[in-house]
Amino acid sequence: MIRTIAAATLSLALPMALHAAGSGSDSPPTPTETTSQCKNGLVWNPNTKKCAAPQSGSLDDDTLYGAVREFAYAGQYRHALDTLDAMSEQQSDRVLTYRGFATRKLGDIDAGMAFYREAIELNPDNLLVRSYMGQALVEQGEVEAARVQLTEIRARGGRSTWPEYALRNAIESGRGYSY
Repeated sequence: MIRTIAAATLSLALPMALHAAGSGSDSPPTPTETTSQCKNGLVWNPNTKKCAAPQSGSLDDDTLYGAVREFAYAGQYRHALDTLDAMSEQQSDRVLTYRGFATRKLGDIDAGMAFYREAIELNPDNLLVRSYMGQALVEQGEVEAARVQLTEIRARGGRSTWPEYALRNAIESGRGYSY
């Protein structure tokens, strides 16, 4: 009995610990000046220590991508899309993943899913896009199709990762996440 409880506790705690520790784009973004000081979709420039327009040309793609994630987490999906537009790597799977996410969260499910499919076509091992697609499928009541994405995540080495946990939880609860 005690082993069963310990195993159950560990199975719930491990994905959360991995999520909290995070790696790359799996953990929620840490709020920065982009969302605490900058207004109207401006992005904090760590070099100048000032807010800058995403299209200013003074921000590299990694800084812009960090701002995209932060905007999305804060529910500022329009700002996330505007910042994605400023990135040079328009056809990368990470841009397509977040373009799909923000588009879906703004209500255009079909366009969001199309971006997810493009990202998967570019990088079938992108576990985050598979998780987001699966969460969207859950929200549309297509749980079996979401389970296909969960199986793909696991088959591609994604057991005990945030994408696997988030999609598994969405399937069980019927709700997805906002990042």
